Amino acid sequence: MLQRFFIGCSGADTRILDDCSSGERTKYVGIGATVFFTAVMAFIASAYALFTVFDNVVIALFFGVVWGLLIFNLDRFIVSTLRKRDRLKSEFLQATPRILLALIIAVVISKPLEMKIFEKEINQVLLEQKNTLTLANKEQISLQYQPSIASLEQEISGLKAEIATKETETDALYDTYIAEAEGREGTLLLGKGPVYKEKREKHDASLAELQALKERNRQKINAAESRIAALEEAYAADVTQSQPVIDGFDGLMARINALGELPWFPSFFIFLLFLAVETAPILVKLMSPKGPYDLKLEDEESAVRTWVLQKVQQREQLLATDIAINKQVYGKIEEEKVVFAHKKERAAELMRLQADAFHKLQAKQL
Repeated sequence: MLQRFFIGCSGADTRILDDCSSGERTKYVGIGATVFFTAVMAFIASAYALFTVFDNVVIALFFGVVWGLLIFNLDRFIVSTLRKRDRLKSEFLQATPRILLALIIAVVISKPLEMKIFEKEINQVLLEQKNTLTLANKEQISLQYQPSIASLEQEISGLKAEIATKETETDALYDTYIAEAEGREGTLLLGKGPVYKEKREKHDASLAELQALKERNRQKINAAESRIAALEEAYAADVTQSQPVIDGFDGLMARINALGELPWFPSFFIFLLFLAVETAPILVKLMSPKGPYDLKLEDEESAVRTWVLQKVQQREQLLATDIAINKQVYGKIEEEKVVFAHKKERAAELMRLQADAFHKLQAKQL
């Protein structure tokens, strides 16, 4: 049963192969097994690749089965249509398109499995890329808010500097009237005279202005700080909102690109392995000698081809003969006067009937 199954996978004609030796059947069992297991590997690879895309086991398995059957059908077609020739060069030329197709299939099959085998390394590359994208995303979003925040911070600094300037000015007035009272500056008279009172009044006025300035600037600073806090909250919200997009940056294309950043030799080795598996049935048929099955298949195909050519030639000859006979028959009939007179009589009768019918139609309309 298993032998029959693998022979069916090889695409060989079981009716012809049953009349061949056991060695010939074993050869096609091996070819069929290679075709079957290649399809199994294609199913596994495609199912994993689609799982990374859809993140759904049922969908991945369904499309994996479809892809595996497609690869199985292609491989079976490639092997079954490859015919043995008398010269290796002609066989190789015949197999060249099939080898190119096998190369494409090997690439398609190997990539998903490479991603699974090097999954940890790919995840590390993706993590580094996500970190880079996160920093770039924060920097890009900050460009929308940073100018406004910087302007508000500069405004706060200006308001604080204005208060500091006024405090310095008030402190200077304080030192001036204290020095006047102590007789160290100004009139150099000890005591609180008229000059002292004048300087004290200037200081008190400046102090009142300082208090009013502090209150006024404090309100402005609080408003600016509130706006800064609101901008920072909006910035944090934008970063949080865009972060899931970066966290989801692990799809099929991202993993393929990450795989391309890894050392090429291990990946190339796996590709060569699948290429060898995929081209094995074709290479086996190319390298194997022309066996009994090939001879019997060629005999049947040549017999059918010869029979079809004979039938086509016979039909062409029959058509040519029939045309020649018809020409002779109708040529002889053309020379017969009796036939001419008969056709003339019938034509005249037909014209009379047409004239009578036309007359009756015109009479009805009057």
